[in-house]
Amino acid sequence: MNFHGVYNNSIDPKGRASIPAKFRDELSAKDAGDGLYVTQNKDGLAAYPEPVWKEIEANVESLPPGPEKDDLYLTLVSPATYVPFDKNGRVQLSQSHRDYAGLDSEIREIVVVGHGRKIMIWSKAKHADMRAQAEARIGSNPQVLANLGF
Repeated sequence: MNFHGVYNNSIDPKGRASIPAKFRDELSAKDAGDGLYVTQNKDGLAAYPEPVWKEIEANVESLPPGPEKDDLYLTLVSPATYVPFDKNGRVQLSQSHRDYAGLDSEIREIVVVGHGRKIMIWSKAKHADMRAQAEARIGSNPQVLANLGF
């Protein structure tokens, strides 16, 4: 399962976020369920198909007890919530997820980004900021792009 693309979408006042039909079709084609596991990630939200999320949970659980495992649970695993798609292809984001991602009641524009095995959800402003930072990092080392054939 590989998600690609950048989509400007919306979130309604009740916290329902539109997920692109292309992503829902990919999930359906891979028989990956009718919803996503949403958690906090990089100042935004990350949404995972159930099979991918179960793999991540197993990987974290297999770690030896200690601060690293506790930190992963505290920041990524415990905040995860399974959210099914409604009939309009939206997922209900919890208030805590919206607060974390800066999606307050005034923010209506979100960017939904295919990011390999996960789907990232950011406010439009946060996405622009993070993209600018990424472009600056890549621009400071153009050999990285050349090595990849770009």
